[in-house]
Amino acid sequence: MNQIDKAFARCKEEGRAALVGYLTAGDPKVTVSESLLLTLARSVDILEIGMPFSDPMADGPVIQAASERALAAGTHVRDVFNLTASVRRHHPELGIVLMGYANIPYAMGIEHFAQRAAEAGANGVLIVDVPVEEDDLWGRHLQRHGLHHIPLLAPTSSEARIQATCAQASGFIYYVSLTGITGADMGDITGVQQKVAAIKQHTTLPVCVGFGIKTPEQAQAVARFSDGIVVGSAFVASVAEHVDDPEAAQREIDRRAQAIRNGLMR
Repeated sequence: MNQIDKAFARCKEEGRAALVGYLTAGDPKVTVSESLLLTLARSVDILEIGMPFSDPMADGPVIQAASERALAAGTHVRDVFNLTASVRRHHPELGIVLMGYANIPYAMGIEHFAQRAAEAGANGVLIVDVPVEEDDLWGRHLQRHGLHHIPLLAPTSSEARIQATCAQASGFIYYVSLTGITGADMGDITGVQQKVAAIKQHTTLPVCVGFGIKTPEQAQAVARFSDGIVVGSAFVASVAEHVDDPEAAQREIDRRAQAIRNGLMR
């Protein structure tokens, strides 16, 4: 079991859903980003570290702006690996996922990217724009380095696509709760619950729900039927709100994370 598997096992023993938290690496600059990531790492079960990219097409304006700030500050993919390694040193048991877009690993070479990610201490990789049909070009490299291959499913995913995705996934399934971008309003939770139940018919992996969860109340509602909830824009917004005051950003991230985590305790 890697740390992602252990995190879900711990949460199951505690009778609660896992909290998966996201921040963009290098936002607003690398030195500040390290302290922010370490702050969030204290409160989450799994940390998603976003790899800043110039065209984050699945992300809303909050996370787009985070990528822009990180890139403007000169953040390089080597900084992402260094930040990941720092989080791993401070939190040996934390699940860590690198999240981003295919251009980065393709430019590096998928095998080299997987090797660097594993050496830095990542446990899994989620690439937003790699479809299930390309898994044979991608998944074997991750598996070779002990990395989980975490896929996305959406409200529009067909039965056949759910089956194919679940057959190739490892770690957990990330269910996108809406047909839109990160940070948008989640909408009807009943529909989300029904789709999660449908996905669970095809996998024994944990199913986590993200996109649109912003408040402790929303997190608590989704946690009743999912194995984990993913919160990103709410934490990234804390950075934007205090971009010139890193200590205030840390306090706000910590406050929001604790409020959401408390709502998950059953």
